Amino acid sequence: MQDSRVDEAIASHKTYGNLEQQHALFSMLRREDPVHWTEPNGYRPFWTVSKHKDVMEIEKQNDKFINAPRTKLLSIEFESKVKEAMGGRPMLVRASNQMDNPDHSKYKKLTHAWFQPKQVRLLEESISRLARECINHMLAQGEACDFYNDVVVRFPLKVIMLILGIPNQHGQHLLDITRAYFGGGDPEMQRGNDLIGATMAYMDFFRGIARERRNHPTDDLATLIATAEVDGNLIGEFEASSYFVALASAGHDTTSATLAGGLLALIQNPDEMRKLRTTPDLIPVAVDEIVRWVSPVKHFFRTSTETYTLRRKTIRPGDHLMMAYPSANRDDDAFERPFSFIADRNPNRHVGFGFGIHACIGMYLAKIEMVVFFRELLARVDSIALTGDPAWIEASFLRGLKRLPISFKARETAAA
Repeated sequence: MQDSRVDEAIASHKTYGNLEQQHALFSMLRREDPVHWTEPNGYRPFWTVSKHKDVMEIEKQNDKFINAPRTKLLSIEFESKVKEAMGGRPMLVRASNQMDNPDHSKYKKLTHAWFQPKQVRLLEESISRLARECINHMLAQGEACDFYNDVVVRFPLKVIMLILGIPNQHGQHLLDITRAYFGGGDPEMQRGNDLIGATMAYMDFFRGIARERRNHPTDDLATLIATAEVDGNLIGEFEASSYFVALASAGHDTTSATLAGGLLALIQNPDEMRKLRTTPDLIPVAVDEIVRWVSPVKHFFRTSTETYTLRRKTIRPGDHLMMAYPSANRDDDAFERPFSFIADRNPNRHVGFGFGIHACIGMYLAKIEMVVFFRELLARVDSIALTGDPAWIEASFLRGLKRLPISFKARETAAA
């Protein structure tokens, strides 16, 4: 199947700002052309991979499908601007999620222990305190707020700042940069900035953090990154700053997007919210369903290193493949009733965190954040309802809500 309208829709930011259009498009692709050659105007061509089984097959074979040299969907014009801004480099940052082995394993190993369940559990009390403060702020709004902008957008950022040891006074600055960084093609989110400008602002900020930690080391994650050694040498300034950018941006925005999208799912499925109120022990299971449902990361790219056959399509060396995670997470060959939000879904083999060696390094931290937050929210707030239409960011890479207007009523004991 070759239809220019389909190709343009796959690449368009607007597709991802309209859930109905997004799901209709990828449902058609899963049904009719799950490995689809895609040639949108102004972009280098690629294969769109929309089935869960195929995404998993690619993710498992990191030697045949590599990260370099293309990790996400950018226009040819924008790729040229990146090379110009970066002195010929094809990427704005070089963190572990842009690397292949052997570098990938070396750089991921630097912080691997920090993000394992044992270490993350040590942070649970501090994360719970931040969640309580967040709900306190929500209740102080009265009985209505924009849940995304007034409440949840700051919670994951505060967690990331906690583990990096970044003082609170930098919070608003980092929030502004992150919104521009992930704003995609959405004019409301860019606010006069673009991805290149936001990345430069990020890199400048974290270069300062790295220098400060090298001169005055502490026991936080920022010191670990700034003073790390790779192959016996101090980590390069560009790689250190890239590491910070990856942790701060993705660790913040993906989690806030999932929290907001998760609350919307619970509002729209009151029986599922009732399950969690009645049986709070289900919240950890529900978090995985929320991640599947929201799928905040829309894609990553891989590049083939050899000739490969996928669903009778011949993938050539150098061909690029876009793994469509939200589509894989709505695949009825992988999930029973994939378009139903089921809080206690089990099994749930979603790919919301990716899979294989490139799976999200912070997935356990993100899960703890969401479990703690929803426990606090559901324990202290009796009723939550929409007061207007939710609005989604128009972005093809990372997308979540940009507005979620709600009304709510605190429990008497919670409000006291």
